[in-house]
Amino acid sequence: MELISIFFASFTIALSGALMPGPLLAAVVYNTVRHGVVSGPLMIVGHAIIEIVMLAVIVFGLGYIVNNPIFVKVIYLAGSALLLYFGISMLLSLRNVTLDIDAQPGKSSNLILSGITMSMANPYWTIWWLTIGMGLVIAARKQGLIAVAVFFAGHIFADLLWYSFVSLMIHRGQKIISLLLYRAIIALCAIALLAFGIFFALDAYV
Repeated sequence: MELISIFFASFTIALSGALMPGPLLAAVVYNTVRHGVVSGPLMIVGHAIIEIVMLAVIVFGLGYIVNNPIFVKVIYLAGSALLLYFGISMLLSLRNVTLDIDAQPGKSSNLILSGITMSMANPYWTIWWLTIGMGLVIAARKQGLIAVAVFFAGHIFADLLWYSFVSLMIHRGQKIISLLLYRAIIALCAIALLAFGIFFALDAYV
């Protein structure tokens, strides 16, 4: 019963975070309109890989680095740079996009890598894991490593469920949207990434 409670608590907390717009959501939308419905699930595979690394960092007692203000500033600035790069790249690709998904097949490795990089590009992701996430992991760790695994399963399942749903809805929508609207979606995603990038850069100095 304790493990079930850990799973659903982790699922609920992760889903509430996934529902909030962020760089990963923008990237999932962007990749879905280019590569299809597999984009969400494959990007979450990448997201899960880097989260396993973060989980290991916490379990093995390295979470104290969050108290280092220089580390936090570096995380924010590095994330900002990546988001600005991705946003500019998306804007520059607008003239070449098409509604023909088959003409732009996505590679699984690229989508998985995108899930990794977009997660790392969001400094809030790192800070969340080294604060809220670390507290939850430590609480689960008291019940043993199985409880930690159950916590992680609930966390990833929430992300997978939400972003797979987003990809499915975007993919189905492509059948009824115009090329102009299609490009507008990409432009909005790019602007969102640029906005997050600028915000994170400013936040590093606050």
